[in-house]
Amino acid sequence: MIPSAGHLFYVTDLEAPELNARDQHHAARVLRLRGGEELSIADGAGRWRRCCWSGAAVEPIGPIHHEPQPAETLTVAFALLKGSKPELVVQKLTELGIDRIVPLRVERSVVRHDAGRSERFHERLSEIAREAGMQSRRARLPLVEPTASFGEFLASEDRPLLADRGGRPLRAGDTCVVIGPEGGWSDAERRDVPADDVVALAPGVLRAETAAMAAGVLLAALRSARDG
Repeated sequence: MIPSAGHLFYVTDLEAPELNARDQHHAARVLRLRGGEELSIADGAGRWRRCCWSGAAVEPIGPIHHEPQPAETLTVAFALLKGSKPELVVQKLTELGIDRIVPLRVERSVVRHDAGRSERFHERLSEIAREAGMQSRRARLPLVEPTASFGEFLASEDRPLLADRGGRPLRAGDTCVVIGPEGGWSDAERRDVPADDVVALAPGVLRAETAAMAAGVLLAALRSARDG
């Protein structure tokens, strides 16, 4: 586990670590790190090591550690939301330890992206995940996938669970939850999922962004209980 002391930065090479220009500026000008101050670096794929700040760069002071891949990959897919809500969802799912995050186009999505905007949207969500990973000290960053259609996603998964009122509770072994838009699922989308694969995340109606975070909390708690 990455130590709680000091800041965490992601680098591409743990043997000869270099911060990118943005992180270099943040460390020197925003955080105002002092020479000799301890920090940690990670590659986002499970490897990390302790370092210290030399005043202009990072210097390794410890061996490279490796956090193994979880036995189960936790996935939350969510329908496209308006404004900054997707960024909030990705930030919180990253903090919670979700391994894979997938934005979806569904029938009642209000937001529609063309190719150029979809690419920029993916880049932005990936950066949000990176920032949240540094804050929450994750050695392994989540995979943030490009936006997919509801049908494409269902076809690619072994057993995706549809979040909706009246469903069963999440249980051990559940690993993938799909969150609908604020207008709810269409009848056709509901028919695409077996009744036993519909799950309820709370007794009442949740906002879409709240439902995504609730799914993350429950999936992470179930996995932690199994691993503990």
